[in-house]
Amino acid sequence: MTPLDFAKQIFDAQPFTRMLGAELLEASADGVVMALDLAPHHLQQHGIVHGGVLSTMADLALAFAGGLAMGSDAITSEFKINYIRPANGNGLIAKGEAIGVTKRQALVRAEIYCGETLCCAAQGTILKAKAG
Repeated sequence: MTPLDFAKQIFDAQPFTRMLGAELLEASADGVVMALDLAPHHLQQHGIVHGGVLSTMADLALAFAGGLAMGSDAITSEFKINYIRPANGNGLIAKGEAIGVTKRQALVRAEIYCGETLCCAAQGTILKAKAG
């Protein structure tokens, strides 16, 4: 099974991710790229993307990039996010890459773009999921 097939299998098994409307575009041991077409329900009262949506996309990019780097299903242990600019446009692109990997955890960073604009950056620790 290719890393992309493995990631799609996990991605498709997440009801919240499907409800959000996120899409997995690329996945390899080097990182992931995800997209989200924006709709009115993704916005907050000022007409920009809600921070929870940006945070979710960051969490997804971190977890999938870390898991693929470790060759395993994975869960997020912790992450920090910096909101840089408001996200307003038609869609988001989330990119994640592992920057340090051991047998049980990965340090990962993610960037979320709205168009060409970097909206937020995140860094987190991803743990290898235990079977059962």
